[in-house]
Amino acid sequence: MKGDGYIARNDGVDRIVARNNNLTAKQIGNAERHNERKKESYVNTDIVPERSYLNYHYKSPDGEYSGMFGKMEQDGIISTRGLKDDAKTYGEMIIDVNSAYFHNHGGYEYAKRFYADAYKAAVKIIGNEDYILSAVMHADERNSAMSEKLGKDIYHYHLHIVYIPVVEKEILWSKRCKDESLRGKVKEIIHQVSSSKKWASVPETDGNGNPKLNKNGKPILKKSYSKLQDDIFSLMCSYGYTDIERGEKGSTEENLSVLQFKVSQEQERLDDICEQTDKEQKKHDDLQKKNKQQEEQIKKLDTGMWNMFPEVEGVLPEANQMESAKKYRNRILPVIKSILEKARSVYAKNANMKNDIAKAQRENDRKQRIIDRYEEQLAAKDKEVEDIKISASKFTELKMFFGVDKINDFLEQAREKRAYESELRRAARHQRNTFER
Repeated sequence: MKGDGYIARNDGVDRIVARNNNLTAKQIGNAERHNERKKESYVNTDIVPERSYLNYHYKSPDGEYSGMFGKMEQDGIISTRGLKDDAKTYGEMIIDVNSAYFHNHGGYEYAKRFYADAYKAAVKIIGNEDYILSAVMHADERNSAMSEKLGKDIYHYHLHIVYIPVVEKEILWSKRCKDESLRGKVKEIIHQVSSSKKWASVPETDGNGNPKLNKNGKPILKKSYSKLQDDIFSLMCSYGYTDIERGEKGSTEENLSVLQFKVSQEQERLDDICEQTDKEQKKHDDLQKKNKQQEEQIKKLDTGMWNMFPEVEGVLPEANQMESAKKYRNRILPVIKSILEKARSVYAKNANMKNDIAKAQRENDRKQRIIDRYEEQLAAKDKEVEDIKISASKFTELKMFFGVDKINDFLEQAREKRAYESELRRAARHQRNTFER
């Protein structure tokens, strides 16, 4: 039922879009800080921290993502055998529908029910809920365009699911096994962490289940992104959500969603850079303050080193008239030693403080270089995000002006042209290599 304030998309269609992003161990910290709202500040001004309490977990993380991963590996639940240090060992699936869809169906409560079913669908696609580290619906990101159009705050509800991409892998007995009957047979099945195998392309099939072939007789592969779109749409329809459509096939809708996802990812990186910059700036300011305090103390030591003695006269005792030189010398030696010890102590303290200041200044200079580097990265990322937003906007305008079918025709022609040019280059290389032989 369409109530007050109903708003439709430009083409009047509500589509579900699922995206997957593979992450390394170094990248997962930023995803965690964003998903669990652990950051101190956000570059994305559409995030409203006062609403973050409305973010809803379908599965809450039991500690930090990396810690959960490490425990599963230690317990033998997953295996990272053979993986490189920079391997992509985490996956993040983001599922969303345009903001108008939830607004037209009642908003927050409907979004919670919808994404509860979307989470069930994701569990089936991922394969095992045990591999899911966190699943949270964000309800604190404002849709600025819709809010301005309707004159009230409208929020964009979407689901973040962080998981470990796991496939079953058969380990065979070695050909060098002493028992010949075991050679080549399955020794064990491990749960291998592998993003590439989890999201490998699969052959497309016709209505009879036979693989489709291209003009060269090779199987046509369906990309993992397209398969994910098919699977999430099919499952949500089976749960009764028949008023949504699949993220549009062809390149326009999917490429647009990728651009939007890229904007989101880059803004998260901007948030992280800003947070690091703020931390480094605070360290820099603390060092400056400490340096000033130490410099003040050194000035006092340099200018008032002898202020420990109220008067020069009276520091050394007067000699008695009948006192021998030897006796007098023995009497004043302890006083002189005491003065020398105090002088050495002050000198040492002065030297140590100067060394500390020099060390602090070097550290201060290093922090300043870090801040400068973060600011350069911030400026570069800011420009990159702006360029991506412009590209996304152009996609939308092109789709509205030419229509989806026309844009898809253009893109298909471009793909065919690239494939043809690639084939020409390959043939030229082959001919050149043959000639050289």
